[in-house]
Amino acid sequence: MAASGKLSVLARQLSTSSVSAQLVKPPVQIFGLEGRYACALYSAASKTKALEAVEKDLKGLQRQMRADPNLRDLLINPTIKRSLKASALKDVSSRVKYNAATGNLLTILAENGRLGRLDGIINAYTLIMAAERGEVVCEVTTAKALDDSQRKQLEGALKSLLKPNQSIQLTAKVDPALIGGMIVSIGDKYVDMSVASKIKKYTDIISAPV
Repeated sequence: MAASGKLSVLARQLSTSSVSAQLVKPPVQIFGLEGRYACALYSAASKTKALEAVEKDLKGLQRQMRADPNLRDLLINPTIKRSLKASALKDVSSRVKYNAATGNLLTILAENGRLGRLDGIINAYTLIMAAERGEVVCEVTTAKALDDSQRKQLEGALKSLLKPNQSIQLTAKVDPALIGGMIVSIGDKYVDMSVASKIKKYTDIISAPV
């Protein structure tokens, strides 16, 4: 079965009525392959009122992936047969008692050879669930750590972009390679205001053939 067909299988519940078979649209649209899987998973979990249960499953799995090198190898090692990965993940889903939608996702990713995208899919689903709760996920990366005053000032500026019923979840990261300025990712928007990106831009212009 083609990948697009398997995505629809993931999003379709046992009922065969035309209404229940339709996709439930997420509160925020996430693009790319990871986004398509996350949106299909949201639709499947929404129909069985398992949105939070699936989110809990995925966050727990993500923690395991980052802590257990053997699990990471199982997921991303291309030399392990897809059928073996699918079988192993079915066993894990049964023992851990994952929600059915979570188990279906893992099986489909294993069969499609796309388990290496799982971390990105989890992040996309987390973003959708944040929007479901009226939260807007914002990640700010700067060359140096923000002090309390700078963080509060930044939060104030970002909150002015939100709707009245929304709240912000701010995560700050440090990357010295930026040199200065910042990179801001808020919801599905991304803005690179770093010094490094400006230097690259001007370098590209200077190096371009006349």
